[in-house]
Amino acid sequence: MARPASTVWDASLYLRFADARMRPALDLMGRLDPANGARPGHAIYDLGCGAGNISRILAERFADSRVIGIDSSDEMLAKARSQTPDARVTFAKGDLSEFKPEVAPSILYSNAAYQWLPGHVDMFPALMKLLPPGGQLAIQMPRNHDAPSHALMRKAAEAGPWRDKLAGVGGIARVHEPARYYDVLKPLSAELEVWETIYQQVLTGENPVAQYTSSTGLRPFLEVLDPAERAAFYDTYAGMTAEAYPMRADGITLFPFRRLFIVARRA
Repeated sequence: MARPASTVWDASLYLRFADARMRPALDLMGRLDPANGARPGHAIYDLGCGAGNISRILAERFADSRVIGIDSSDEMLAKARSQTPDARVTFAKGDLSEFKPEVAPSILYSNAAYQWLPGHVDMFPALMKLLPPGGQLAIQMPRNHDAPSHALMRKAAEAGPWRDKLAGVGGIARVHEPARYYDVLKPLSAELEVWETIYQQVLTGENPVAQYTSSTGLRPFLEVLDPAERAAFYDTYAGMTAEAYPMRADGITLFPFRRLFIVARRA
Protein backbone atom coordinates (compact mmCIF):
# COMPACT_ATOMS: atom_id res chain seq x y z
CA MET A 1 0.00 0.00 0.00
CA ALA A 2 1.46 3.36 -1.01
CA ARG A 3 1.70 5.75 1.92
CA PRO A 4 2.93 9.35 2.10
CA ALA A 5 6.62 9.16 2.97
CA SER A 6 7.08 12.85 3.69
CA THR A 7 5.07 15.91 4.67
CA VAL A 8 6.80 18.13 2.11
CA TRP A 9 4.54 19.03 -0.83
CA ASP A 10 4.86 16.03 -3.15
CA ALA A 11 4.53 17.35 -6.69
CA SER A 12 4.56 13.84 -8.19
CA LEU A 13 1.75 12.62 -5.95
CA TYR A 14 -0.29 15.75 -6.64
CA LEU A 15 0.14 15.29 -10.40
CA ARG A 16 -0.88 11.62 -10.19
CA PHE A 17 -4.47 12.89 -10.21
CA ALA A 18 -3.83 15.73 -12.65
CA ASP A 19 -6.68 14.70 -14.95
CA ALA A 20 -9.26 14.85 -12.14
CA ARG A 21 -7.92 18.21 -10.97
CA MET A 22 -7.67 19.62 -14.50
CA ARG A 23 -11.36 19.70 -15.41
CA PRO A 24 -12.38 22.40 -12.89
CA ALA A 25 -9.33 24.45 -13.83
CA LEU A 26 -10.29 24.37 -17.50
CA ASP A 27 -13.93 25.13 -16.74
CA LEU A 28 -12.81 28.22 -14.83
CA MET A 29 -10.41 29.20 -17.59
CA GLY A 30 -13.22 28.99 -20.13
CA ARG A 31 -14.92 32.01 -18.48
CA LEU A 32 -11.93 34.32 -19.03
CA ASP A 33 -12.18 37.16 -21.55
CA PRO A 34 -9.56 36.88 -24.35
CA ALA A 35 -9.31 40.69 -24.41
CA ASN A 36 -7.70 40.59 -20.98
CA GLY A 37 -4.86 38.56 -22.43
CA ALA A 38 -3.90 41.36 -24.81
CA ARG A 39 -3.40 44.30 -22.46
CA PRO A 40 0.08 45.82 -23.01
CA GLY A 41 2.15 46.02 -19.85
CA HIS A 42 -0.09 43.62 -17.96
CA ALA A 43 0.28 39.98 -16.93
CA ILE A 44 -1.93 37.02 -16.06
CA TYR A 45 -1.22 35.63 -12.60
CA ASP A 46 -1.73 32.01 -11.62
CA LEU A 47 -2.06 32.29 -7.83
CA GLY A 48 -1.15 29.02 -6.14
CA CYS A 49 0.30 27.66 -9.37
CA GLY A 50 1.66 24.42 -7.92
CA ALA A 51 3.63 22.46 -10.50
CA GLY A 52 2.80 24.94 -13.24
CA ASN A 53 0.61 22.75 -15.44
CA ILE A 54 -2.21 25.31 -15.42
CA SER A 55 0.21 28.21 -15.95
CA ARG A 56 1.39 26.58 -19.16
CA ILE A 57 -2.18 26.17 -20.42
CA LEU A 58 -2.92 29.81 -19.60
CA ALA A 59 0.06 30.77 -21.77
CA GLU A 60 -1.31 28.64 -24.61
CA ARG A 61 -4.76 30.23 -24.31
CA PHE A 62 -3.38 33.77 -24.10
CA ALA A 63 -0.56 33.84 -26.63
CA ASP A 64 0.03 37.60 -26.31
CA SER A 65 0.33 37.70 -22.53
CA ARG A 66 2.96 37.09 -19.91
CA VAL A 67 1.96 34.51 -17.28
CA ILE A 68 3.37 34.61 -13.76
CA GLY A 69 2.87 31.66 -11.39
CA ILE A 70 2.99 32.30 -7.65
CA ASP A 71 3.37 29.54 -5.05
CA SER A 72 4.78 29.06 -1.56
CA SER A 73 6.25 25.59 -2.15
CA ASP A 74 9.87 25.36 -3.28
CA GLU A 75 9.32 21.81 -4.52
CA MET A 76 6.31 22.76 -6.62
CA LEU A 77 8.13 25.77 -8.08
CA ALA A 78 11.16 23.64 -8.95
CA LYS A 79 8.90 21.19 -10.76
CA ALA A 80 7.14 24.04 -12.57
CA ARG A 81 10.39 25.63 -13.75
CA SER A 82 11.84 22.31 -14.91
CA GLN A 83 8.82 21.59 -17.12
CA THR A 84 8.16 25.05 -18.57
CA PRO A 85 10.31 26.03 -21.56
CA ASP A 86 8.14 29.01 -22.58
CA ALA A 87 9.97 32.21 -21.64
CA ARG A 88 6.63 34.02 -21.31
CA VAL A 89 5.88 31.91 -18.24
CA THR A 90 7.81 32.66 -15.06
CA PHE A 91 7.43 31.55 -11.47
CA ALA A 92 8.04 33.24 -8.14
CA LYS A 93 7.72 32.27 -4.50
CA GLY A 94 5.05 34.20 -2.67
CA ASP A 95 2.48 34.23 0.13
CA LEU A 96 -1.02 34.57 -1.30
CA SER A 97 -2.24 36.25 1.88
CA GLU A 98 0.17 39.13 1.18
CA PHE A 99 0.14 39.10 -2.62
CA LYS A 100 1.59 42.21 -4.27
CA PRO A 101 2.08 41.95 -8.06
CA GLU A 102 5.31 43.22 -9.58
CA VAL A 103 3.56 43.60 -12.95
CA ALA A 104 0.06 45.04 -13.26
CA PRO A 105 -2.45 42.15 -13.55
CA SER A 106 -5.16 41.88 -16.17
CA ILE A 107 -6.36 38.52 -14.80
CA LEU A 108 -5.92 37.05 -11.33
CA TYR A 109 -6.60 33.33 -11.68
CA SER A 110 -6.49 30.79 -8.86
CA ASN A 111 -7.35 27.11 -9.01
CA ALA A 112 -7.78 25.34 -5.64
CA ALA A 113 -5.45 27.47 -3.52
CA TYR A 114 -7.28 30.05 -1.42
CA GLN A 115 -9.14 27.42 0.63
CA TRP A 116 -5.84 26.96 2.49
CA LEU A 117 -6.03 30.50 3.87
CA PRO A 118 -8.23 31.35 6.86
CA GLY A 119 -10.14 34.55 6.19
CA HIS A 120 -9.63 34.26 2.43
CA VAL A 121 -13.02 35.84 1.69
CA ASP A 122 -11.75 39.11 3.16
CA MET A 123 -8.76 39.06 0.79
CA PHE A 124 -10.84 39.01 -2.38
CA PRO A 125 -11.89 42.70 -2.45
CA ALA A 126 -8.21 43.70 -2.24
CA LEU A 127 -7.44 41.41 -5.17
CA MET A 128 -10.23 43.02 -7.18
CA LYS A 129 -8.78 46.47 -6.52
CA LEU A 130 -5.48 45.39 -8.11
CA LEU A 131 -7.25 44.90 -11.46
CA PRO A 132 -7.92 47.53 -14.13
CA PRO A 133 -11.54 48.20 -15.17
CA GLY A 134 -12.67 45.10 -17.07
CA GLY A 135 -9.96 42.91 -15.53
CA GLN A 136 -11.05 39.59 -14.08
CA LEU A 137 -10.72 37.72 -10.81
CA ALA A 138 -11.28 33.99 -11.37
CA ILE A 139 -11.16 31.63 -8.40
CA GLN A 140 -12.05 27.98 -7.88
CA MET A 141 -12.04 26.31 -4.47
CA PRO A 142 -13.09 22.83 -3.35
CA ARG A 143 -16.15 22.89 -1.09
CA ASN A 144 -16.27 19.23 -0.15
CA HIS A 145 -15.97 19.63 3.62
CA ASP A 146 -19.19 17.81 4.42
CA ALA A 147 -18.35 14.81 2.24
CA PRO A 148 -17.08 11.53 3.80
CA SER A 149 -13.59 12.14 2.34
CA HIS A 150 -13.16 15.13 4.66
CA ALA A 151 -15.36 14.13 7.61
CA LEU A 152 -13.42 10.87 7.91
CA MET A 153 -10.15 12.78 8.37
CA ARG A 154 -11.39 13.94 11.77
CA LYS A 155 -12.87 10.52 12.58
CA ALA A 156 -9.53 8.84 11.81
CA ALA A 157 -7.72 11.52 13.85
CA GLU A 158 -9.78 10.52 16.89
CA ALA A 159 -9.43 6.77 16.33
CA GLY A 160 -5.87 6.06 17.47
CA PRO A 161 -2.99 6.88 19.83
CA TRP A 162 -2.28 9.99 17.73
CA ARG A 163 -5.54 11.55 18.94
CA ASP A 164 -3.93 14.14 21.23
CA LYS A 165 -1.39 15.18 18.59
CA LEU A 166 -4.12 15.76 16.01
CA ALA A 167 -6.65 17.40 18.34
CA GLY A 168 -5.68 20.91 17.26
CA VAL A 169 -5.33 20.27 13.54
CA GLY A 170 -7.83 22.32 11.61
CA GLY A 171 -7.20 21.17 8.06
CA ILE A 172 -8.25 23.29 5.09
CA ALA A 173 -10.08 26.55 5.87
CA ARG A 174 -13.81 26.11 5.41
CA VAL A 175 -15.17 27.51 2.16
CA HIS A 176 -18.31 29.58 2.68
CA GLU A 177 -21.71 29.41 1.01
CA PRO A 178 -21.71 30.99 -2.49
CA ALA A 179 -23.80 33.96 -1.37
CA ARG A 180 -21.04 35.13 1.01
CA TYR A 181 -18.61 35.60 -1.86
CA TYR A 182 -21.28 37.24 -4.02
CA ASP A 183 -22.05 39.82 -1.34
CA VAL A 184 -18.39 40.65 -0.77
CA LEU A 185 -17.50 41.08 -4.45
CA LYS A 186 -20.67 42.56 -5.92
CA PRO A 187 -19.92 46.21 -4.97
CA LEU A 188 -16.65 46.07 -6.95
CA SER A 189 -17.94 44.10 -9.94
CA ALA A 190 -19.34 45.06 -13.30
CA GLU A 191 -20.17 41.38 -13.84
CA LEU A 192 -20.16 38.59 -11.26
CA GLU A 193 -20.84 34.86 -11.48
CA VAL A 194 -20.71 32.48 -8.51
CA TRP A 195 -21.68 28.83 -8.97
CA GLU A 196 -21.00 25.29 -7.84
CA THR A 197 -20.38 22.04 -9.70
CA ILE A 198 -20.17 18.50 -8.36
CA TYR A 199 -17.71 16.45 -10.40
CA GLN A 200 -18.04 12.68 -10.48
CA GLN A 201 -14.31 11.99 -10.47
CA VAL A 202 -13.30 8.60 -11.84
CA LEU A 203 -10.38 7.17 -9.87
CA THR A 204 -8.47 3.90 -10.18
CA GLY A 205 -6.04 1.96 -8.02
CA GLU A 206 -5.91 0.92 -4.39
CA ASN A 207 -7.54 3.33 -1.92
CA PRO A 208 -7.63 6.10 -4.55
CA VAL A 209 -9.61 8.57 -2.42
CA ALA A 210 -7.02 8.35 0.35
CA GLN A 211 -4.26 8.76 -2.23
CA TYR A 212 -6.05 11.77 -3.69
CA THR A 213 -6.54 13.59 -0.40
CA SER A 214 -3.08 12.71 0.98
CA SER A 215 -1.56 15.29 -1.37
CA THR A 216 -4.02 18.01 -0.30
CA GLY A 217 -6.55 18.00 2.53
CA LEU A 218 -4.97 15.19 4.57
CA ARG A 219 -1.56 16.90 4.67
CA PRO A 220 -2.17 19.02 7.80
CA PHE A 221 -2.84 15.81 9.74
CA LEU A 222 0.12 13.91 8.30
CA GLU A 223 2.68 16.63 8.87
CA VAL A 224 2.44 16.58 12.68
CA LEU A 225 3.02 12.81 12.97
CA ASP A 226 6.26 10.85 13.01
CA PRO A 227 6.77 8.30 10.19
CA ALA A 228 5.37 5.30 12.09
CA GLU A 229 2.31 7.22 13.29
CA ARG A 230 1.82 8.67 9.83
CA ALA A 231 1.66 5.21 8.25
CA ALA A 232 -0.76 3.90 10.86
CA PHE A 233 -3.00 6.97 10.66
CA TYR A 234 -3.02 6.82 6.87
CA ASP A 235 -3.97 3.12 6.92
CA THR A 236 -6.84 3.90 9.31
CA TYR A 237 -8.12 6.71 7.13
CA ALA A 238 -7.66 4.65 3.93
CA GLY A 239 -9.74 1.82 5.38
CA MET A 240 -12.54 4.26 6.20
CA THR A 241 -12.55 5.88 2.76
CA ALA A 242 -12.44 2.50 1.03
CA GLU A 243 -15.68 1.63 2.81
CA ALA A 244 -17.27 5.01 2.09
CA TYR A 245 -16.20 4.97 -1.57
CA PRO A 246 -16.22 1.31 -2.62
CA MET A 247 -14.54 0.16 -5.78
CA ARG A 248 -17.03 -0.79 -8.49
CA ALA A 249 -17.01 -4.12 -10.34
CA ASP A 250 -15.12 -2.50 -13.22
CA GLY A 251 -12.29 -1.36 -10.92
CA ILE A 252 -13.44 2.27 -10.87
CA THR A 253 -14.01 4.31 -7.72
CA LEU A 254 -16.36 7.27 -8.12
CA PHE A 255 -15.41 10.26 -5.98
CA PRO A 256 -18.07 13.03 -6.06
CA PHE A 257 -16.37 16.37 -5.44
CA ARG A 258 -18.07 19.76 -4.99
CA ARG A 259 -16.27 22.89 -6.19
CA LEU A 260 -17.10 26.60 -5.92
CA PHE A 261 -16.39 29.00 -8.80
CA ILE A 262 -16.12 32.80 -8.79
CA VAL A 263 -15.60 34.98 -11.87
CA ALA A 264 -15.74 38.73 -11.27
CA ARG A 265 -15.09 41.57 -13.72
CA ARG A 266 -13.75 44.78 -12.19
CA ALA A 267 -16.11 47.73 -12.46
